[in-house]
Amino acid sequence: MPAGAFARRVQRWQREHGRHDLPWQGTRDPYRVWLSEVMLQQTQVATVLGYYARFLERFPDVQALAAAPLDEVLAAWSGLGYYSRARHLHRCAIAVVGAHGGRFPGTSAALETLPGIGRSTAAAIAVFCFGERAAILDGNVERVLTRATGFEADLAQAAGRRALWQAAVERLPARDVEAYTQGLMDLGSAVCLVRRPLCEACPLRTDCVAHAQGRPEAYPVKTRKLRRGRRSNAWLWLEQGGRIWLSRRPESGVWAGLWSLPEFESVPALEAAAGAWPGHGSWLPPLEHALTHFDWTLQPLRWRLPPRARSAAVTQGLPEGRWFEPGAALQMGLPAPLRRLLDAHP
Repeated sequence: MPAGAFARRVQRWQREHGRHDLPWQGTRDPYRVWLSEVMLQQTQVATVLGYYARFLERFPDVQALAAAPLDEVLAAWSGLGYYSRARHLHRCAIAVVGAHGGRFPGTSAALETLPGIGRSTAAAIAVFCFGERAAILDGNVERVLTRATGFEADLAQAAGRRALWQAAVERLPARDVEAYTQGLMDLGSAVCLVRRPLCEACPLRTDCVAHAQGRPEAYPVKTRKLRRGRRSNAWLWLEQGGRIWLSRRPESGVWAGLWSLPEFESVPALEAAAGAWPGHGSWLPPLEHALTHFDWTLQPLRWRLPPRARSAAVTQGLPEGRWFEPGAALQMGLPAPLRRLLDAHP
């Protein structure tokens, strides 16, 4: 299909069938567009809508976000997952305020120099806010392009990804890039689904290579498959006088920078540690949590120290942390399973 015809079909479909009422549409505010693009990375629109509104209520502009403590940002993000996005968001806001006077740069090339903003996100901001003619290549667009063109290069390899970027650039229309870009994203989100795509509703189907082959799910080609693992650990829910001991997780790895319960290698390891503690404990039902690369079983032990017991005798053997009132703990950045645990066992 010629590039011009490809773009026109996408633009026409977007005007007639695409999304026009999302809260980040109809604005040229790069802060709002940037926030939506970051939230939508690996997260569905339906999930993002509530978080987006609450985040803007707490941080209405880039200055407010830059001035906020990271803990508040992580708390507002809590439950949305992929927390590195929130940390990059905060770092980027500080850079925009500190190095750019609170104004986002007006080109994709300049936007891409900011912390946490990659090529596709930079292009999306530049297209929707500054009218730049730039190509994006998020997961939805990647799927539409590879299926429509029968793109068989391996996207797990750098050469294959470079070639797809080139194909994306070559198909950019001369005008109305905003409708084209939004159309590609909408097609990938609502029609060209990962599994069981709705080909009969697609404006590209008559010339789509993957549809003609009868194997749309074969695209995009990615040979590197992640092998899911399984992990089991024990969690210590330590209480005294109604307060909860939380530890800050390391700055890298799972739930980096969040507040969480102290983690033990296994149930026997936690039982051995608790053997000399004052007070008493009870095991709660295990929590099952799925992350990108592994499934995690967390077995919580709720241990109540007597009011007059020396808590330091216990906490000195735990990862560094501090005591929180339950209400204050829920205001911090917590992993989603911990928030559910605290809600289920007041």
